[in-house]
Amino acid sequence: MERTIYASRWILGPIYLGMSLVLFALLIKFFQTVYHFIPNILMMNETDLILQSLTLIDLTLVGSLVIIVMFSGYENFVSQMDIAPSTEKLGWLGTHDYGSLKMKVASSIVAISSIHLLKVFMNVQHTDNDKLLWYVIIHLTMVVSSFLMGYLDKISKH
Repeated sequence: MERTIYASRWILGPIYLGMSLVLFALLIKFFQTVYHFIPNILMMNETDLILQSLTLIDLTLVGSLVIIVMFSGYENFVSQMDIAPSTEKLGWLGTHDYGSLKMKVASSIVAISSIHLLKVFMNVQHTDNDKLLWYVIIHLTMVVSSFLMGYLDKISKH
């Protein structure tokens, strides 16, 4: 029974592989945004330029988060990656335990939320005040949650 339970971790393998499809979707959306962004760049004002740039940064951060979850999750919960010594290896691969993975995800979510909130602030004239308040409350909730997770992780290690 224990071997069966231990072997069941391989069920996560296809899920982590499926995360590659999320990366592909982000790639398509990134270049769709670039495709619409570049032809209009000379007619954009600074605010629109910054908003489009923030959208691209946001997509990049989400893609990076997917990579971190995909690789670290696979190595932590399924199996170590068998990468040939001659192959380029990411420096952080194999260094994230579950706690650090959790903190990376939390801090990435806060960064993504910050960029989204900045986009809302830069386009504040088109946002209702009650929605703006909710954006700030949700963002602050994520910041406080991330901080508390980090603090709890720190005190649990000591």
